[in-house]
Amino acid sequence: MEPSNLQHQVESRFHTLFQRDYAVHAPDMRRLYENAKRDQWNAASDIDWSTPVDLEAGVFADGLIDGYGSDFWDQLDVSTRRRLNLEFSCWRLSQFLHGEEGAMLACSQLVDMVPTNDAKFFQSTQVVDEARHTEVLSRYLADKCGGRIYPIADNLRLLFDQLLGEGKWFIKTVGLQLIAETFAVGMFRMLAETAQDPLLRLICQRIVADESRHMGFSVLGLPDVIRSLNGAELRELEHFTIEACQLVMRGMFPREAFEAVGFSTERIAEVKRIRAEAARTNEYVYFRALFKREMYTQVTGNLKKVGLMTPWIANQLRTLGFDPEVDGRSRALDATIR
Repeated sequence: MEPSNLQHQVESRFHTLFQRDYAVHAPDMRRLYENAKRDQWNAASDIDWSTPVDLEAGVFADGLIDGYGSDFWDQLDVSTRRRLNLEFSCWRLSQFLHGEEGAMLACSQLVDMVPTNDAKFFQSTQVVDEARHTEVLSRYLADKCGGRIYPIADNLRLLFDQLLGEGKWFIKTVGLQLIAETFAVGMFRMLAETAQDPLLRLICQRIVADESRHMGFSVLGLPDVIRSLNGAELRELEHFTIEACQLVMRGMFPREAFEAVGFSTERIAEVKRIRAEAARTNEYVYFRALFKREMYTQVTGNLKKVGLMTPWIANQLRTLGFDPEVDGRSRALDATIR
């Protein structure tokens, strides 16, 4: 990447709460913290980096690539399909990598901002988790994929710019843990089920276990504060929630991956058209069966759990393709506070 794509500054302003009440006020949150300590893993030693990766066999399943199953895909020769699989996979992993870096920064802010030491202790473990995810994904791309790290996509950058600049901890938590982490859990669980590379599959399984705890933080930490909001504060949170959902669900088109394989502007435009048409007709098999199942069920379920499924939120979710009436059961809370 060009130097200008390697970093940027985000203006942020928030209050740091120096909390000196060390009693346990939220036993479930402390249990989540204990589980986080118990389940730590080392990206350097708990992943067998000597495992060879057969890039010719593909990194992701071909079904996750835009245009798969169309006449466009059928016209590609085997060599082009393999190259596209590699570049698309690296592009997608690069977005996960940037997202984990952004989550690490946001969680470091939340350590300062959250009101109780029960929450501060847990958030400190999430900073470590996100650093580990950033480490493991960057190493996979460097060691196994020839250092192919693509720039951050526009809507992902906008999402994290807003999260990092937000001065209210509960809004930052909704955007990060309730929306972005739910997206991450759905995507990483999908990759854990479908990745062609066994090493990547293992890495994704490890990450999913961590990310599920992070969703659990929002489910435990948000209900009381949401109940306490006045009308103006609730409206602000509602609008931020939907904006975060829109940024996450808008989708990111991997133009750079197609360009790396040598596709012309016209061919890339054709793929975008095929992608848009497939999205309208709901023909993405993997998306419908795996990611959409996870993302939609978890988002609606968790919004209900924290008391944020207001009539306005429900109406807005319908315009994004969610079913607010779905009986969404969050596995995050059940799995992480035992």
